[in-house]
Amino acid sequence: MSETPIYRRRRSLWPGVKILDRYIIGKFLGTYIFAIAMIIVVVVIFDYVEKLDTFTEMHVPISEILFDYYLNFIPFFINQFSALFTFIAVIFFTSKMAYQTEIVAMLSSGMSFRRLMWPYFLGASIIAALSLMLNLWLIPVSQRDCVEFEIKYIKNRKSDQFDRHIYRQIEPGTFAYVRGYSKANKSAGFFAIEQYDHNSIRRTLEASDVKFDPETNRWRAQRYTERVFDDDGNETFTQYRNLDTLINLNVSELGRLNELLKTMNIVELNRFMAQQREKGSDSIRQIEVEHHNRYAGPAGTFILTLIGVSLSSRKVRGGTGLHIGIGIALCFSYIMLTRVFGEIAKGGSMPTLLAVWIPNIVYIFIAVYLYRKAPK
Repeated sequence: MSETPIYRRRRSLWPGVKILDRYIIGKFLGTYIFAIAMIIVVVVIFDYVEKLDTFTEMHVPISEILFDYYLNFIPFFINQFSALFTFIAVIFFTSKMAYQTEIVAMLSSGMSFRRLMWPYFLGASIIAALSLMLNLWLIPVSQRDCVEFEIKYIKNRKSDQFDRHIYRQIEPGTFAYVRGYSKANKSAGFFAIEQYDHNSIRRTLEASDVKFDPETNRWRAQRYTERVFDDDGNETFTQYRNLDTLINLNVSELGRLNELLKTMNIVELNRFMAQQREKGSDSIRQIEVEHHNRYAGPAGTFILTLIGVSLSSRKVRGGTGLHIGIGIALCFSYIMLTRVFGEIAKGGSMPTLLAVWIPNIVYIFIAVYLYRKAPK
């Protein structure tokens, strides 16, 4: 008997995916979206109530609150806790299926546990791809608007954009010091360039009331002083007029590095990382951590999915509540390890690549162990 055209079109949308697969994928993604939607509503309400006095005092237009702030804040929040939401979604609906003996029926019909994992990994692939796209491209763009909104309207952020004392390495052995930089005036109270040779200072250039020209990337001052140190420690200094210097330091690098990195898409981040590596910057580890984290997070989606399915596919006396409790404990320990080893990587105690990926490596072994213990 020939198939109807309608059936053929429906099947072509899911090549190789059976009705049971679509059922699991639908449950997976539906639970994931529902969990995110619920928590986002709660978080936005609490955040709005907390900032309501500030919004009222600063007369912030409701359109800017909605579209410049919260519309850009939501993707960041989703991605920040995507692993947790994925884990909870898998634990919740798989445990419910196990409690209703659906998992037992699937395995009793001849389906292997490996085959059962297929729709779960399809769902995890969709979530991981979304997370990767957010990490590499969308969130950096949205964070620019969030940062600008907070600087403009939230008072306690206005003084946080730039440190009072800024010290940057512009090339090996050469450092720039900027004190009291103002973005509004594009000026600094004090500016210095220091050159070192084998940890000994050799030459400095110092100036007060320095102006920065964003079109030419030049720093200008009416007067400046040059100090030169010889091998015996003797110092000679000379005063000059009309400083006009071009150095390998862009004003964007003067901002807080953590916020600067979050506003860079992957192309800008790679370019900035290469530039700072050429300078021999001491901030290179923090940049590398940000780079590796953008890939390690989405990869963790598959690991946590495997753990979730292996853990919750067995029917136990504690039911869904026990599965969720154990699952959340594992998930939060994973997030904690990610944060801890991220700080270790920044401190230089171990190679950055290894430190960032250690949580995923550890939990791969946990996932494999639970997979072998899962009902077959």
